[in-house]
Amino acid sequence: MIVGGIRDLVRNAGLARDLRSRRPPRIEIVGEPDAAPTVYYVCPDRAHHSGGVRTIYRHVDILNGIGITAAVLHTKRGFHCDWFVNDTVVTSFPEATFGPNDILVIPEWYGPALDAFPPELRKVIFNQGAYHTFDHTPFAASEAGAPYAGIANIVALLAVSADSEALLQHTFPEIPVHRARNVVESHLFHPPLTPAGKRIAYTVRRRPAEREQLLHTLRARGVLAGWELVPIEGFTEAQAAEALRSCSLFFSFAEREGFGLPPAEAMASGCYVIGYTGMGGRELFDPSFCAPIDDGDLLAFAVTAEDAMLRHVRDPEAIAKAGRLASERVLARYTARGLEQDLTAFYRPLLGKA
Repeated sequence: MIVGGIRDLVRNAGLARDLRSRRPPRIEIVGEPDAAPTVYYVCPDRAHHSGGVRTIYRHVDILNGIGITAAVLHTKRGFHCDWFVNDTVVTSFPEATFGPNDILVIPEWYGPALDAFPPELRKVIFNQGAYHTFDHTPFAASEAGAPYAGIANIVALLAVSADSEALLQHTFPEIPVHRARNVVESHLFHPPLTPAGKRIAYTVRRRPAEREQLLHTLRARGVLAGWELVPIEGFTEAQAAEALRSCSLFFSFAEREGFGLPPAEAMASGCYVIGYTGMGGRELFDPSFCAPIDDGDLLAFAVTAEDAMLRHVRDPEAIAKAGRLASERVLARYTARGLEQDLTAFYRPLLGKA
């Protein structure tokens, strides 16, 4: 009982610290009632590679490009992501001036702290992680519809995949849900001119224990000999693209994903992708050009990976051909032009534009 009580105290203290870190600075509304609205995308101050942050910056760029005033809103004055090339309009809570017609676009990460945002401002919840909607919202200590119930002026939820859109619509039937597709940049992520060598890429943050078991299994069977492992971590966007182009295979350890940009970018780079869809990535994983694995089925993962590695040794062009097909499909579907259409259709009615 004493040990259990100590664990609860430690867990609750950690939760309290986490919730405090999510509360935004106080926003004061000082703009004129008839001022043109600005769309502010609240954004975590992350200096490392993050698909969600990259997407926020891209939305702001596209909105400004179609004549809708928008800015990324960071917490720290002067903060600006520099791990990818951009000239995005960026401001911070201390620098921005908020008017009554503005719209706050708030990541789902802020769910437990939504009550800290001004009730009079319109809010769009940009839910890029639908399976994490209720993280840090304890069932026993919350009401039906949490974390959005009781929060004034939530006008819509914005998702990034068909899977997330369906899940959010089912969970919150009273709130409009829209989808804005992700983008994979073709000038960065594209196949190599010749088949890649015996290199396997993967990202390191998802399911590390399962990754270790898979690699142990492959090594124990002798099939890893001669292959180079390429963890995608700490890279700029351009460096990640270059690394992916040099790999023939990509192992996906996606888990509870809103979409899952890493396997999409790997496909666009010509990799033959093997692994988990993370649910949100199911729209990506077509067996005609990749190898989806049932969630958690490490035996199937190991067998499929071994088969692909042996096929690459026998016929590298066959694996490269599947990768080129994957690239063609992904780059045709997840385009900046398509996202512009999605955002135009979503924001113009909200802003009263024809």
